[in-house]
This record gives sequence, structure tokens and C-alpha cells, in this order.
Amino acid sequence: MELLLDPLSASFVQRALLGGGLVAIVCGVVGTWVVVRGMAFLGDAMSHGLLPGIAIASLLGGNLIIGAAVSAAATAAGVSAITRNRRVSQDTAIGLLFVVMLSLGVIIVSASGSFAVDLTGTLFGDVLAVETKDITVLCVVGVVVLAAAAIFHRAFMGAAFNQQKAATLGLRPRLAHFVLLCLITLAVAASFQVVGTLLVFGLLIAPPAAALVWAKSVRAGMILGSVIGVASVVVGLWVSWYASTAAGATIALVAALSYFVSALARSMVRKDAMVPRTTVPQDGPAAAAAESAPTRTPASQPELEPLSSAAHHP
Repeated sequence: MELLLDPLSASFVQRALLGGGLVAIVCGVVGTWVVVRGMAFLGDAMSHGLLPGIAIASLLGGNLIIGAAVSAAATAAGVSAITRNRRVSQDTAIGLLFVVMLSLGVIIVSASGSFAVDLTGTLFGDVLAVETKDITVLCVVGVVVLAAAAIFHRAFMGAAFNQQKAATLGLRPRLAHFVLLCLITLAVAASFQVVGTLLVFGLLIAPPAAALVWAKSVRAGMILGSVIGVASVVVGLWVSWYASTAAGATIALVAALSYFVSALARSMVRKDAMVPRTTVPQDGPAAAAAESAPTRTPASQPELEPLSSAAHHP
């Protein structure tokens, strides 16, 4: 027991655990929609697109989270502007903005005269340096994300599975898409200080993907994804404490591995379910009783509603 609780004796580990847990919950909720909507590449571009805004805010002495949010929003707006040209696909636009924003950020940071320290801290974060004010910001962001996810749940469902029907039902799928982009921006901007711009993508995608392997609904995916994310933070911090590895990178690695573990476990469960059951032959009176007994068909258990059926009643 001491082996498990010993890291908690340090106050900075306690703050890291609390801050990382809040990030995992925010990313678990928002990341579920990112995975369901197939927006992983856009989420990756937005997480990398934070760098120019962070660099400019740092040089001007402004708030880094605001700079990161503005930069991520500019990335999303740039993708929307480029895709108005029907000859350019969305993934091409995202790739272009990905390179432009990341390169621009590196150039700005390198010109500031503190390339190595600032760039490393921005890209990889420092979860062990989380302060009380960072936890306060994450709490506010968490409340906003959870409230928005609850209010726009029906609209998100309609936009994800049947935009035409969502429009006829008055769910306004375009507004839902805009709100989702805002939530992604808010999540990556508030989380980069904990795990960095390169590693926030791991918590945004991996735990929800691992959860959706098992979940039969979006809400269940959000809950399970948040739980897996929090568990990844706990395990990552514990491993980094004893292995003396980078905490943020270790958390991101554990989160990524959670998907492979979840997918492997799911495949094993399916294989076990497909194995036919063999009956042991009986002799004597027991066999006669078994043959004379009426055959009973087990009642079929109701299946949980699949994600794709949500389009019919978002």
C-alpha cells in the first residue's frame, strides 16, 4: 500500500493528479464527439495550431490560454475558409494549416531567444508544475464543457448521424458544428499547460476511442472515456514517479495504450462468445428425462441502441 500512496505525499503530485484528472474529464467528453464525428485529424491540427498564439502571448506578456484559444480558433477558421473551394478536400486543408501554424509557432519561438526552454515546455507541458490557479481554470472549463455537452446533446447527435433530418427537426446542425469546434478549442487551450500541445491530443482521442469499443451510446462513451482518461493520469503519474520519466509523456503513452488494451480485450470477449458450447452425453434415467423435457427457448435480451440508430431520434 505504501508503494501506491507514497507519490501522494508530495503536494505537487497531488496538484498534478487533480489537474490531470480535470483535463481527462474535459477531453473525455469533447473527445468522444471528436471520435464519433471523425474529426481526429482536425483535433490534431488544432492542438498543434496553439503554438503561434502561445508564442505571441508569451512575448507580449499576455495570458497563454487566451493566446492558445485564439490560435486554435484561427486554425479552425482557416480550415473552413480553405474548404469553401470544392477542389480542396478537408483533410488537405487541415494538413496545410497544420504545417503553417506549427512552423509559424516554431519560427516565433526561435526568434524570441529562448528556443529550447520555451518550445520544450509548450510542446510537452509539465504536469508536475500545475498550480492552484491552473486547477481553478480547469474547473471553470469543465463546468462550461459539461453544460454545453448537455444542452447541445441532441443537436450534436443529429449533426453526427443525419444532418438533413436534424435540420428539419430544427436542431441547427451548423450551429452544433460551430459549438463543437468551440469546445475542442476550449479543451485543447485549457489542457496544453498540463500535458503540452503535442500530448493533449493523446488524452483527446485515445480514452474516448478505448471507451467506444465497449459503449453502446454516446453518453456511455463520455462517461467511460473520462474514467479511462483519469485512470491513465493516475497510472502515468505513478509510473513516472518510480521510473523517473517525463510525467506528461508517460500519461499520454498510457492513454494511447489503453485503446490497444481495450480493443484486444473486446476481441477476446467476442471470440469467447462465438465458441459453441458442448454438451456432455448422459446415460440412464437422466438422459431419458432430458429427452422427454420440453425444449425451452431462452428469452432474447434487448440490445442496447447502437450509435448509428440515433439519427432516427436524436
